[in-house]
Amino acid sequence: MTMRNSVWKAATGAMALALLATPAQAQRDPAYQAARESGQVGEKMDGYLGIVGASNPTLQALVDDINIRRRAVYAQRAQAENATLEEYAFTAGCLAISRTTQGEMYQAPDGSWQRRGAGAPQRDPRCP
Repeated sequence: MTMRNSVWKAATGAMALALLATPAQAQRDPAYQAARESGQVGEKMDGYLGIVGASNPTLQALVDDINIRRRAVYAQRAQAENATLEEYAFTAGCLAISRTTQGEMYQAPDGSWQRRGAGAPQRDPRCP
């Protein structure tokens, strides 16, 4: 198994854990769900949640909290898989973008924010 495949497999598990926090967070915090549905936040290629457009302190705190949790999971899993944090987070970002649903925002390979349509999202060619 190549390092990329190993990281992809591990990232799949970690993203499942990290994304489990997302729906739970959404159930506890209607602001997160509203921000996601309205396109104020989206999945970034680096594996973290990003703010699309204008920010405010409340939205920034919400995104920071989610990203801190994700980073902790990524760091733990990267170490277990002998990958760098950046490699692991990137692979997790590929997976998170592929799991967006229609209407949600994500970062395209050129760095622009895109709203997911009915088809597959644009993904970085380095994504497994």
